[in-house]
Amino acid sequence: MDKFKNKYRIQSARASWWDYASFAPYFITICSKNREHYFGEIQNGNMILSDIGKIVENEWINTFRLRPDMNLGQGEFIVMPNHFHAIIIIGENKYNIPSYISKKSEKTSINVFGPQSKNLAAIVRGFKSTVTAHARKIHAEFSWQERFHEHIIKNQDSFIKISHYISTNPLRWDEDCYRTIQEI
Repeated sequence: MDKFKNKYRIQSARASWWDYASFAPYFITICSKNREHYFGEIQNGNMILSDIGKIVENEWINTFRLRPDMNLGQGEFIVMPNHFHAIIIIGENKYNIPSYISKKSEKTSINVFGPQSKNLAAIVRGFKSTVTAHARKIHAEFSWQERFHEHIIKNQDSFIKISHYISTNPLRWDEDCYRTIQEI
């Protein structure tokens, strides 16, 4: 970073003390660029998926089939008009057990930034990329927001509350912070 004197550095939103390949449940939110309503609409408290919304749903379900080596678990998820919420559990696997990690590098440290694979960021990147490729066949302008929000779920109470939040999200659409003014 000395070369650019931190001028072009974007601060990471990720916890520097956490390894995002770790065995844990994560709550993620991914938004469409400019919060455009690509994924469908809320009618009477129910989410009605558009063709792009169906792609999002199908590709999320596919995510778990495509990565059997990561021992992923699927929690609650919902496709909303302009964002997506999900719980994903990264289980113990050969990429996050201490003996494998220590073989990779003697200088392994937590949350090493650089090429990301077999962790939460890689999963989200693959998901977003696949959805984008299919969605642009329907709407050439489709795009995701650059980053995504994540929360490490630390206990069972939090897991239950977040699951409930996700499943009831369409009922609270009128108060949703991801809703844009275009609909009001």
